[in-house]
Order: sequence, then structure tokens, then C-alpha cells
Amino acid sequence: MSRDILVATTNQGKIQELRDLLGSEAHWLSLSEVGIDLDVEENAPTFAGNARLKAVAYAQASGLWTLSDDSGLVVDALGGQPGVLSARFSGDQSSDRRVTDRKNSEKLLALLEKVSESERTARFMCCICVASPDKVLIETQGTVEGMIAREPFGQGGFGYDPIFYLPNFHKTMAELDSAEKNAISHRGNAIRALKPLLGEQLKGG
Repeated sequence: MSRDILVATTNQGKIQELRDLLGSEAHWLSLSEVGIDLDVEENAPTFAGNARLKAVAYAQASGLWTLSDDSGLVVDALGGQPGVLSARFSGDQSSDRRVTDRKNSEKLLALLEKVSESERTARFMCCICVASPDKVLIETQGTVEGMIAREPFGQGGFGYDPIFYLPNFHKTMAELDSAEKNAISHRGNAIRALKPLLGEQLKGG
């Protein structure tokens, strides 16, 4: 019998990626399925710190093992921005994720308007933490390198995917199909690092 593990997010895109890559490892539950309405302030200065904060808080609130991730875009020409502020970079408070995503990307593109192609280097980063109600069990991270495009391309993905260009594919992240994206994405890389460690924890727990 597989263990119930809570995924500390309301982002259905993240949950689906997780189920695609780790589906058989556990029974994955969303916050809405568990009925938890808890707002954990993500005030750590790093992705790893925020992932840890959320995993521990939701594990203690639910009594379940909890997986949390924090991820975002790091742009070299902007000194690492938007970084941990990636999801709220524009300051938009819309309840429609698509509106917020668009405004975040528009702000980023405006800041990079005069930046040359060679200096538009960036990477997506993802840090994952799995915690039980009483301790941190696993922490992993993954990255994927790319460039910031001049304008959005593609209808897939979410967040900054339409402006994150992958030179080796000659496509943005939003132009990849789900299998291609999972094979190279920052979250996919972090989850692949997690899989054997989670397997060990499940055998022991």
C-alpha cells in the first residue's frame, strides 16, 4: 500500500508534473483534497529555504509527509532576479494565474529590452523538500540553462516558459511537449534526484 504524501501547492501544473514523474512512488494529494487552507509565508532568501518552510509547515498541519518545492527564474543580467520573487515579480495580485504570468513576463522583458542576446543567459532552478511532521527527510535541487527570448512563443507550460529559450532545442520551454519538458526541466531534474532517495525513505518508513 502506497503512502499518502501531500503536495504543498495549489498549482495544478506542478502536481501533474509530479504525478507524471513519480506517480507510482506514492499517493499524491493536493491541498484542496486534504482540505487545508493554510498560507505559509515564503520569506526565506533562497529557494531551498522556502521549500523547507512550506514542507515543514504543511506536514505539521496535515500530519502527512509533505513535498514542497520552490522554483523560479534566475537571470544573470538582473543580478539573479526575479529569483525567489519569480511568482510575484510584477506585484500583480490577480486571482487568474495566467494574468499574473503574463504581467511577470512583460516586466522581465521590459527590464531586458536593451540587453544583448549574449547577455540574456538565465536558468530555471527548483528546490524540493520532503518533510514528515517531525523532521526534514529529503532535499534536492535541479536546474536547466537557457536564454530569455525577446517575445513569448508557445502555448504550453506556465509561468515564464514562453520566454525561456532553449538553444539546443531551438524552442522555448512552452513549445516543448510534456515528455520533452519533463526530460530536461529544472523540476524534472530535481524530481529525478529525489526518486531514489524517496524510495529509500518509503522502504524505511
